[in-house]
Amino acid sequence: MSPKQSSLLKYLFFDILSAFVVWVLFMYFRQIVNDGKLFEHVQVFIPKYNFFSSLLVYPIFCLFVHWLSGFYINPLSHNKTSDFLTTFSSSIIISITIFFLLLLDDVVVDYQQYYYSLLVLLGLQLSITLAFRLIITSKIQYNYRRKRWSINTAIVGDGSNAQRIAGEIQMNSDRNTIIGFVSERRQRASKQAHTAFPMLGDLSQIEKLIEQHRIEEVIIALDENDEQRLYSIINTLFRFNIEIRFTARIHEILTGSAEVQRPGISPLVSITSPSMPDWQICVKRFFDISISAFSLSILSPLLLLFSIWIKIDSRGSVFYKQERLGRNGIPFDILKFRTMKAGAENGLPQLSSAHDERVTSAGKILRKYRLDEIPQFWNVLKGEMSIVGPRPERRYYIEKIMQSAPYYCLIYKIRPGLTSWGPIRIGYSDSIEKMIERLNYDLVYMDKMSLMVDLKILLLTFEVIFRGKGV
Repeated sequence: MSPKQSSLLKYLFFDILSAFVVWVLFMYFRQIVNDGKLFEHVQVFIPKYNFFSSLLVYPIFCLFVHWLSGFYINPLSHNKTSDFLTTFSSSIIISITIFFLLLLDDVVVDYQQYYYSLLVLLGLQLSITLAFRLIITSKIQYNYRRKRWSINTAIVGDGSNAQRIAGEIQMNSDRNTIIGFVSERRQRASKQAHTAFPMLGDLSQIEKLIEQHRIEEVIIALDENDEQRLYSIINTLFRFNIEIRFTARIHEILTGSAEVQRPGISPLVSITSPSMPDWQICVKRFFDISISAFSLSILSPLLLLFSIWIKIDSRGSVFYKQERLGRNGIPFDILKFRTMKAGAENGLPQLSSAHDERVTSAGKILRKYRLDEIPQFWNVLKGEMSIVGPRPERRYYIEKIMQSAPYYCLIYKIRPGLTSWGPIRIGYSDSIEKMIERLNYDLVYMDKMSLMVDLKILLLTFEVIFRGKGV
Protein backbone atom coordinates (compact mmCIF):
# COMPACT_ATOMS: atom_id res chain seq x y z
CA MET A 1 0.00 0.00 0.00
CA SER A 2 1.38 3.40 -0.96
CA PRO A 3 1.95 6.17 1.64
CA LYS A 4 -0.93 8.15 0.09
CA GLN A 5 -3.38 5.26 0.41
CA SER A 6 -2.35 4.34 3.95
CA SER A 7 -2.52 7.98 5.09
CA LEU A 8 -5.95 8.44 3.51
CA LEU A 9 -7.26 5.33 5.26
CA LYS A 10 -5.94 6.59 8.60
CA TYR A 11 -7.61 9.96 8.17
CA LEU A 12 -10.89 8.29 7.20
CA PHE A 13 -10.79 5.80 10.08
CA PHE A 14 -9.99 8.39 12.74
CA ASP A 15 -12.51 10.89 11.37
CA ILE A 16 -15.19 8.21 11.73
CA LEU A 17 -13.93 7.31 15.22
CA SER A 18 -13.92 11.00 16.17
CA ALA A 19 -17.51 11.39 15.01
CA PHE A 20 -18.62 8.40 17.13
CA VAL A 21 -16.85 9.74 20.22
CA VAL A 22 -18.19 13.27 19.69
CA TRP A 23 -21.78 12.10 19.32
CA VAL A 24 -21.70 9.79 22.37
CA LEU A 25 -20.23 12.56 24.54
CA PHE A 26 -22.70 15.10 23.21
CA MET A 27 -25.64 12.79 23.85
CA TYR A 28 -24.55 12.42 27.49
CA PHE A 29 -24.19 16.17 27.74
CA ARG A 30 -27.72 16.66 26.41
CA GLN A 31 -29.03 14.08 28.88
CA ILE A 32 -27.58 16.10 31.74
CA VAL A 33 -28.76 19.47 30.41
CA ASN A 34 -32.27 18.43 29.36
CA ASP A 35 -33.14 16.12 32.24
CA GLY A 36 -30.91 17.50 34.96
CA LYS A 37 -29.81 13.95 35.77
CA LEU A 38 -27.23 11.68 34.24
CA PHE A 39 -28.72 8.27 35.07
CA GLU A 40 -32.45 8.83 34.59
CA HIS A 41 -33.88 6.94 31.57
CA VAL A 42 -30.44 5.46 30.90
CA GLN A 43 -29.98 1.84 29.94
CA VAL A 44 -26.40 0.55 30.11
CA PHE A 45 -25.26 4.17 30.05
CA ILE A 46 -26.94 4.80 26.66
CA PRO A 47 -29.04 7.99 26.61
CA LYS A 48 -32.23 8.40 24.62
CA TYR A 49 -32.84 11.10 21.95
CA ASN A 50 -32.98 8.76 18.96
CA PHE A 51 -29.47 7.69 19.85
CA PHE A 52 -28.87 4.66 17.63
CA SER A 53 -30.09 6.17 14.35
CA SER A 54 -28.21 9.40 14.98
CA LEU A 55 -25.07 7.44 15.88
CA LEU A 56 -25.13 6.12 12.32
CA VAL A 57 -26.19 9.33 10.58
CA TYR A 58 -23.77 11.66 12.33
CA PRO A 59 -20.47 9.96 11.25
CA ILE A 60 -21.75 9.60 7.67
CA PHE A 61 -22.67 13.26 7.56
CA CYS A 62 -19.30 14.23 9.05
CA LEU A 63 -17.43 12.25 6.38
CA PHE A 64 -19.53 13.91 3.68
CA VAL A 65 -18.68 17.41 4.95
CA HIS A 66 -14.99 16.50 5.35
CA TRP A 67 -14.98 15.26 1.75
CA LEU A 68 -16.63 18.48 0.54
CA SER A 69 -13.93 20.43 2.36
CA GLY A 70 -11.32 18.82 0.09
CA PHE A 71 -9.45 17.32 3.04
CA TYR A 72 -9.07 13.89 1.44
CA ILE A 73 -7.79 15.01 -2.00
CA ASN A 74 -4.10 15.32 -1.07
CA PRO A 75 -3.62 13.50 2.25
CA LEU A 76 0.18 13.80 2.11
CA SER A 77 0.26 17.58 1.62
CA HIS A 78 -1.32 18.61 4.92
CA ASN A 79 0.36 20.79 7.52
CA LYS A 80 -0.82 21.79 10.99
CA THR A 81 -2.13 25.18 9.87
CA SER A 82 -4.17 23.77 6.99
CA ASP A 83 -5.44 20.99 9.27
CA PHE A 84 -6.73 23.52 11.78
CA LEU A 85 -8.38 25.79 9.19
CA THR A 86 -10.05 22.93 7.32
CA THR A 87 -11.20 21.17 10.49
CA PHE A 88 -12.52 24.42 11.99
CA SER A 89 -14.53 25.20 8.85
CA SER A 90 -15.92 21.65 8.65
CA SER A 91 -16.80 21.64 12.36
CA ILE A 92 -18.80 24.85 12.06
CA ILE A 93 -20.77 23.48 9.10
CA ILE A 94 -21.36 20.12 10.78
CA SER A 95 -22.43 21.63 14.11
CA ILE A 96 -24.81 24.23 12.68
CA THR A 97 -26.37 21.83 10.17
CA ILE A 98 -26.84 19.02 12.67
CA PHE A 99 -28.07 21.32 15.40
CA PHE A 100 -30.64 23.31 13.42
CA LEU A 101 -31.66 21.16 10.46
CA LEU A 102 -31.18 17.43 10.90
CA LEU A 103 -31.23 15.61 14.20
CA LEU A 104 -32.12 17.86 17.12
CA ASP A 105 -35.72 18.87 17.75
CA ASP A 106 -35.73 20.01 21.37
CA VAL A 107 -38.28 22.54 22.55
CA VAL A 108 -36.36 25.73 23.25
CA VAL A 109 -36.95 26.90 26.82
CA ASP A 110 -33.76 28.83 27.38
CA TYR A 111 -31.98 30.22 24.30
CA GLN A 112 -28.79 30.83 26.27
CA GLN A 113 -28.64 27.16 27.19
CA TYR A 114 -29.60 26.22 23.63
CA TYR A 115 -26.67 28.08 22.07
CA TYR A 116 -24.39 26.90 24.82
CA SER A 117 -25.17 23.35 23.66
CA LEU A 118 -24.25 24.35 20.11
CA LEU A 119 -20.86 25.61 21.31
CA VAL A 120 -20.30 22.36 23.18
CA LEU A 121 -20.96 20.34 20.02
CA LEU A 122 -18.64 22.62 18.01
CA GLY A 123 -15.92 22.36 20.67
CA LEU A 124 -16.12 18.58 20.83
CA GLN A 125 -16.15 18.19 17.04
CA LEU A 126 -13.20 20.53 16.53
CA SER A 127 -10.98 19.37 19.39
CA ILE A 128 -11.38 15.60 19.01
CA THR A 129 -11.20 15.54 15.20
CA LEU A 130 -8.24 17.94 15.12
CA ALA A 131 -6.32 15.99 17.75
CA PHE A 132 -6.38 12.77 15.71
CA ARG A 133 -5.57 14.63 12.49
CA LEU A 134 -2.56 16.45 13.97
CA ILE A 135 -1.12 13.14 15.18
CA ILE A 136 -1.41 11.63 11.68
CA THR A 137 -0.05 14.76 9.98
CA SER A 138 2.92 14.90 12.39
CA LYS A 139 3.69 11.26 11.63
CA ILE A 140 3.58 11.94 7.87
CA GLN A 141 5.94 14.91 8.22
CA TYR A 142 8.25 12.83 10.40
CA ASN A 143 8.39 10.06 7.78
CA TYR A 144 9.37 12.58 5.09
CA ARG A 145 12.00 14.28 7.27
CA ARG A 146 13.57 10.92 8.06
CA LYS A 147 13.33 9.92 4.37
CA ARG A 148 11.26 6.88 5.23
CA TRP A 149 8.92 8.25 2.61
CA SER A 150 9.95 10.26 -0.40
CA ILE A 151 8.63 11.55 -3.71
CA ASN A 152 10.89 10.06 -6.38
CA THR A 153 11.59 12.90 -8.81
CA ALA A 154 13.19 12.91 -12.25
CA ILE A 155 14.46 16.00 -14.07
CA VAL A 156 13.87 16.22 -17.83
CA GLY A 157 16.93 18.00 -19.19
CA ASP A 158 20.67 17.63 -18.81
CA GLY A 159 21.92 21.21 -19.00
CA SER A 160 22.80 23.85 -16.42
CA ASN A 161 19.13 24.64 -15.64
CA ALA A 162 18.38 20.98 -14.88
CA GLN A 163 21.46 20.64 -12.66
CA ARG A 164 20.59 23.84 -10.78
CA ILE A 165 17.02 22.69 -10.05
CA ALA A 166 18.22 19.24 -8.99
CA GLY A 167 20.69 20.78 -6.55
CA GLU A 168 18.10 23.18 -5.10
CA ILE A 169 15.57 20.41 -4.51
CA GLN A 170 18.10 18.05 -2.99
CA MET A 171 19.25 20.76 -0.57
CA ASN A 172 15.91 22.33 0.36
CA SER A 173 13.16 19.71 0.03
CA ASP A 174 12.60 17.02 2.64
CA ARG A 175 9.91 15.40 0.49
CA ASN A 176 11.60 14.99 -2.92
CA THR A 177 14.47 12.68 -3.80
CA ILE A 178 16.17 13.31 -7.14
CA ILE A 179 16.49 9.97 -8.94
CA GLY A 180 18.33 11.36 -11.95
CA PHE A 181 18.09 13.14 -15.30
CA VAL A 182 16.15 12.21 -18.42
CA SER A 183 17.46 13.66 -21.65
CA GLU A 184 14.84 15.33 -23.83
CA ARG A 185 16.68 14.20 -26.99
CA ARG A 186 17.65 10.65 -27.80
CA GLN A 187 21.02 11.53 -29.31
CA ARG A 188 22.10 13.07 -26.00
CA ALA A 189 21.04 10.17 -23.80
CA SER A 190 24.50 8.71 -23.58
CA LYS A 191 25.98 11.98 -22.37
CA GLN A 192 26.69 11.81 -18.62
CA ALA A 193 25.95 15.06 -16.82
CA HIS A 194 28.73 16.26 -14.51
CA THR A 195 26.69 15.93 -11.33
CA ALA A 196 25.97 13.62 -8.43
CA PHE A 197 22.78 12.46 -10.13
CA PRO A 198 22.84 9.78 -12.87
CA MET A 199 21.54 10.04 -16.43
CA LEU A 200 18.62 7.58 -16.49
CA GLY A 201 17.89 7.61 -20.22
CA ASP A 202 15.86 9.63 -22.70
CA LEU A 203 12.20 10.46 -23.23
CA SER A 204 11.63 7.50 -25.52
CA GLN A 205 12.23 5.28 -22.44
CA ILE A 206 10.10 7.34 -20.03
CA GLU A 207 7.41 4.70 -19.45
CA LYS A 208 10.01 2.12 -18.50
CA LEU A 209 11.89 4.62 -16.32
CA ILE A 210 8.75 5.68 -14.42
CA GLU A 211 7.91 2.07 -13.65
CA GLN A 212 11.47 0.99 -12.86
CA HIS A 213 12.28 3.90 -10.50
CA ARG A 214 8.72 4.46 -9.22
CA ILE A 215 8.86 8.07 -10.30
CA GLU A 216 6.00 10.20 -8.95
CA GLU A 217 7.05 13.64 -10.14
CA VAL A 218 8.81 14.96 -13.23
CA ILE A 219 10.26 18.46 -13.51
CA ILE A 220 11.01 19.79 -16.98
CA ALA A 221 14.09 22.03 -16.85
CA LEU A 222 15.30 22.90 -20.35
CA ASP A 223 18.03 25.42 -21.12
CA GLU A 224 16.38 26.66 -24.31
CA ASN A 225 13.17 28.72 -24.24
CA ASP A 226 11.49 26.45 -26.81
CA GLU A 227 7.70 26.36 -26.29
CA GLN A 228 7.14 23.79 -29.02
CA ARG A 229 9.59 21.42 -27.36
CA LEU A 230 8.24 22.10 -23.86
CA TYR A 231 4.64 21.28 -24.78
CA SER A 232 5.73 18.25 -26.78
CA ILE A 233 7.39 16.86 -23.64
CA ILE A 234 4.32 17.69 -21.52
CA ASN A 235 2.10 15.89 -24.03
CA THR A 236 4.35 12.82 -23.75
CA LEU A 237 4.15 12.80 -19.95
CA PHE A 238 0.44 13.50 -19.47
CA ARG A 239 -0.74 9.92 -19.91
CA PHE A 240 1.17 8.84 -16.79
CA ASN A 241 -0.26 9.30 -13.32
CA ILE A 242 2.51 11.64 -12.13
CA GLU A 243 2.93 15.24 -11.06
CA ILE A 244 4.38 17.40 -13.88
CA ARG A 245 6.11 20.74 -13.33
CA PHE A 246 8.41 22.96 -15.35
CA THR A 247 10.76 25.80 -14.44
CA ALA A 248 8.97 29.15 -14.62
CA ARG A 249 9.77 31.69 -17.29
CA ILE A 250 9.15 35.43 -17.00
CA HIS A 251 5.62 35.02 -18.43
CA GLU A 252 4.54 32.54 -15.73
CA ILE A 253 6.10 34.66 -12.98
CA LEU A 254 4.31 37.84 -14.14
CA THR A 255 0.93 36.11 -14.56
CA GLY A 256 1.14 34.47 -11.13
CA SER A 257 0.98 30.87 -12.38
CA ALA A 258 4.39 30.05 -10.89
CA GLU A 259 4.60 28.95 -7.26
CA VAL A 260 7.43 28.68 -4.77
CA GLN A 261 7.14 25.36 -2.93
CA ARG A 262 10.04 25.89 -0.56
CA PRO A 263 12.52 28.69 0.18
CA GLY A 264 15.65 28.09 -1.84
CA ILE A 265 13.84 26.37 -4.74
CA SER A 266 13.23 28.33 -7.95
CA PRO A 267 9.57 28.98 -8.93
CA LEU A 268 7.92 26.05 -10.69
CA VAL A 269 4.69 25.81 -12.69
CA SER A 270 2.44 22.82 -12.04
CA ILE A 271 0.80 21.32 -15.12
CA THR A 272 -1.29 18.73 -13.32
CA SER A 273 -2.64 20.67 -10.30
CA PRO A 274 -6.03 22.35 -10.96
CA SER A 275 -6.28 26.08 -10.23
CA MET A 276 -9.42 25.56 -8.09
CA PRO A 277 -9.07 25.13 -4.31
CA ASP A 278 -9.56 21.55 -3.12
CA TRP A 279 -12.93 22.29 -1.50
CA GLN A 280 -14.28 23.79 -4.72
CA ILE A 281 -13.11 20.74 -6.67
CA CYS A 282 -15.13 18.49 -4.34
CA VAL A 283 -18.19 20.74 -4.35
CA LYS A 284 -18.01 20.88 -8.16
CA ARG A 285 -17.93 17.08 -8.35
CA PHE A 286 -20.82 16.81 -5.89
CA PHE A 287 -22.96 19.10 -8.04
CA ASP A 288 -21.90 17.20 -11.18
CA ILE A 289 -23.19 13.95 -9.69
CA SER A 290 -26.35 15.50 -8.21
CA ILE A 291 -27.36 17.46 -11.30
CA SER A 292 -26.60 14.57 -13.67
CA ALA A 293 -28.57 12.02 -11.64
CA PHE A 294 -31.49 14.43 -11.26
CA SER A 295 -31.45 15.38 -14.97
CA LEU A 296 -31.39 11.79 -16.20
CA SER A 297 -34.25 10.91 -13.85
CA ILE A 298 -36.49 13.88 -14.57
CA LEU A 299 -35.81 13.85 -18.32
CA SER A 300 -36.26 10.09 -18.77
CA PRO A 301 -39.71 10.46 -20.47
CA LEU A 302 -38.21 13.03 -22.83
CA LEU A 303 -35.25 10.75 -23.56
CA LEU A 304 -37.68 7.98 -24.51
CA LEU A 305 -39.59 10.31 -26.88
CA PHE A 306 -36.34 11.48 -28.50
CA SER A 307 -35.23 7.87 -28.95
CA ILE A 308 -38.48 6.98 -30.74
CA TRP A 309 -38.27 10.13 -32.87
CA ILE A 310 -34.66 9.44 -33.94
CA LYS A 311 -35.51 5.82 -34.77
CA ILE A 312 -38.52 6.81 -36.89
CA ASP A 313 -36.73 9.71 -38.58
CA SER A 314 -33.76 7.79 -40.05
CA ARG A 315 -32.08 4.42 -40.20
CA GLY A 316 -29.45 3.69 -37.56
CA SER A 317 -28.91 3.52 -33.83
CA VAL A 318 -30.42 6.00 -31.38
CA PHE A 319 -27.15 6.79 -29.59
CA TYR A 320 -23.81 7.71 -31.09
CA LYS A 321 -20.51 6.81 -29.43
CA GLN A 322 -17.27 8.49 -30.34
CA GLU A 323 -13.81 8.25 -28.79
CA ARG A 324 -12.55 11.51 -27.25
CA LEU A 325 -9.51 12.32 -25.12
CA GLY A 326 -10.34 13.32 -21.55
CA ARG A 327 -8.49 14.09 -18.34
CA ASN A 328 -4.78 13.21 -18.49
CA GLY A 329 -5.28 12.45 -22.18
CA ILE A 330 -7.11 9.19 -21.37
CA PRO A 331 -9.55 8.16 -24.14
CA PHE A 332 -13.23 7.56 -23.40
CA ASP A 333 -16.43 7.09 -25.41
CA ILE A 334 -18.61 10.18 -25.40
CA LEU A 335 -22.35 9.46 -25.66
CA LYS A 336 -24.76 11.56 -27.75
CA PHE A 337 -28.07 11.25 -29.53
CA ARG A 338 -27.37 10.46 -33.18
CA THR A 339 -28.05 13.58 -35.26
CA MET A 340 -26.50 12.49 -38.58
CA LYS A 341 -27.30 9.83 -41.11
CA ALA A 342 -25.75 6.42 -40.40
CA GLY A 343 -22.21 6.16 -41.81
CA ALA A 344 -21.96 9.93 -42.32
CA GLU A 345 -18.18 10.01 -42.00
CA ASN A 346 -17.36 6.77 -43.85
CA GLY A 347 -14.31 6.24 -41.64
CA LEU A 348 -12.81 9.69 -42.34
CA PRO A 349 -13.24 12.36 -39.61
CA GLN A 350 -15.15 15.38 -40.90
CA LEU A 351 -16.10 18.53 -39.03
CA SER A 352 -19.76 19.47 -38.83
CA SER A 353 -21.17 22.86 -39.90
CA ALA A 354 -24.38 24.81 -39.30
CA HIS A 355 -25.91 23.67 -42.62
CA ASP A 356 -24.44 20.17 -42.84
CA GLU A 357 -26.42 18.01 -45.29
CA ARG A 358 -25.58 14.90 -43.28
CA VAL A 359 -27.72 16.11 -40.35
CA THR A 360 -31.14 14.45 -40.12
CA SER A 361 -34.45 16.29 -39.64
CA ALA A 362 -34.61 15.27 -35.99
CA GLY A 363 -30.92 16.09 -35.63
CA LYS A 364 -31.44 19.71 -36.70
CA ILE A 365 -33.88 20.32 -33.85
CA LEU A 366 -31.78 18.41 -31.31
CA ARG A 367 -28.67 20.35 -32.26
CA LYS A 368 -30.42 23.73 -32.28
CA TYR A 369 -31.39 23.33 -28.63
CA ARG A 370 -28.32 21.25 -27.65
CA LEU A 371 -30.60 18.33 -26.73
CA ASP A 372 -28.31 15.84 -28.43
CA GLU A 373 -25.86 16.37 -25.52
CA ILE A 374 -28.26 15.10 -22.80
CA PRO A 375 -26.91 11.50 -22.81
CA GLN A 376 -23.52 12.92 -21.76
CA PHE A 377 -24.89 13.26 -18.24
CA TRP A 378 -24.05 9.54 -18.11
CA ASN A 379 -20.40 10.38 -18.90
CA VAL A 380 -20.52 12.91 -16.07
CA LEU A 381 -21.86 10.33 -13.61
CA LYS A 382 -19.06 7.94 -14.57
CA GLY A 383 -16.47 10.63 -13.83
CA GLU A 384 -15.27 10.93 -17.42
CA MET A 385 -16.68 14.45 -17.79
CA SER A 386 -17.87 17.42 -15.76
CA ILE A 387 -20.86 19.64 -16.48
CA VAL A 388 -18.58 22.66 -17.06
CA GLY A 389 -15.16 22.18 -18.62
CA PRO A 390 -13.29 22.20 -21.93
CA ARG A 391 -15.07 20.31 -24.70
CA PRO A 392 -13.26 17.01 -25.42
CA GLU A 393 -11.94 16.41 -28.90
CA ARG A 394 -10.88 13.50 -31.09
CA ARG A 395 -7.25 12.50 -31.33
CA TYR A 396 -7.27 13.13 -35.10
CA TYR A 397 -8.13 16.81 -34.64
CA ILE A 398 -5.97 17.24 -31.54
CA GLU A 399 -2.92 16.32 -33.59
CA LYS A 400 -3.89 18.94 -36.19
CA ILE A 401 -4.58 21.59 -33.54
CA MET A 402 -1.22 20.97 -31.88
CA GLN A 403 0.61 21.80 -35.08
CA SER A 404 -0.47 25.43 -34.55
CA ALA A 405 -1.27 25.38 -30.83
CA PRO A 406 1.12 22.97 -29.07
CA TYR A 407 -0.27 24.08 -25.69
CA TYR A 408 -3.47 22.08 -26.28
CA CYS A 409 -2.18 19.44 -23.85
CA LEU A 410 -2.71 21.90 -20.97
CA ILE A 411 -6.46 21.21 -20.96
CA TYR A 412 -5.77 17.57 -20.03
CA LYS A 413 -5.34 18.62 -16.38
CA ILE A 414 -9.12 18.81 -15.75
CA ARG A 415 -12.18 16.82 -16.78
CA PRO A 416 -13.76 17.85 -20.09
CA GLY A 417 -17.25 19.29 -19.87
CA LEU A 418 -20.74 19.31 -21.32
CA THR A 419 -20.52 23.05 -21.78
CA SER A 420 -17.83 25.72 -21.76
CA TRP A 421 -17.13 29.24 -22.93
CA GLY A 422 -15.86 28.12 -26.34
CA PRO A 423 -19.05 26.53 -27.78
CA ILE A 424 -21.16 29.33 -26.25
CA ARG A 425 -19.10 32.03 -27.96
CA ILE A 426 -18.38 30.45 -31.33
CA GLY A 427 -20.91 27.60 -31.69
CA TYR A 428 -19.99 24.47 -33.64
CA SER A 429 -16.34 24.43 -34.68
CA ASP A 430 -16.29 23.73 -38.41
CA SER A 431 -12.59 24.51 -38.93
CA ILE A 432 -9.26 24.03 -37.18
CA GLU A 433 -9.05 27.80 -36.71
CA LYS A 434 -12.32 27.84 -34.77
CA MET A 435 -11.19 24.88 -32.71
CA ILE A 436 -8.05 26.81 -31.71
CA GLU A 437 -10.20 29.84 -30.88
CA ARG A 438 -12.36 27.59 -28.70
CA LEU A 439 -9.22 26.20 -27.06
CA ASN A 440 -8.15 29.72 -26.09
CA TYR A 441 -11.49 30.25 -24.32
CA ASP A 442 -10.96 26.95 -22.51
CA LEU A 443 -7.50 28.03 -21.30
CA VAL A 444 -8.94 31.29 -19.98
CA TYR A 445 -11.57 29.25 -18.12
CA MET A 446 -8.91 26.99 -16.60
CA ASP A 447 -6.95 30.00 -15.39
CA LYS A 448 -10.06 31.53 -13.76
CA MET A 449 -11.75 28.31 -12.60
CA SER A 450 -14.18 28.77 -9.73
CA LEU A 451 -17.71 27.81 -8.78
CA MET A 452 -18.89 31.34 -9.66
CA VAL A 453 -17.40 31.08 -13.15
CA ASP A 454 -19.13 27.69 -13.58
CA LEU A 455 -22.44 29.29 -12.58
CA LYS A 456 -22.00 32.09 -15.13
CA ILE A 457 -21.25 29.56 -17.88
CA LEU A 458 -24.33 27.51 -16.94
CA LEU A 459 -26.53 30.63 -17.14
CA LEU A 460 -25.11 31.45 -20.59
CA THR A 461 -25.74 27.84 -21.62
CA PHE A 462 -29.41 28.08 -20.60
CA GLU A 463 -29.67 31.19 -22.78
CA VAL A 464 -28.25 29.25 -25.74
CA ILE A 465 -30.70 26.39 -25.14
CA PHE A 466 -33.85 28.46 -24.67
CA ARG A 467 -33.10 30.74 -27.62
CA GLY A 468 -32.23 27.85 -29.90
CA LYS A 469 -28.75 29.22 -30.61
CA GLY A 470 -27.03 25.84 -30.53
CA VAL A 471 -26.14 25.93 -34.24
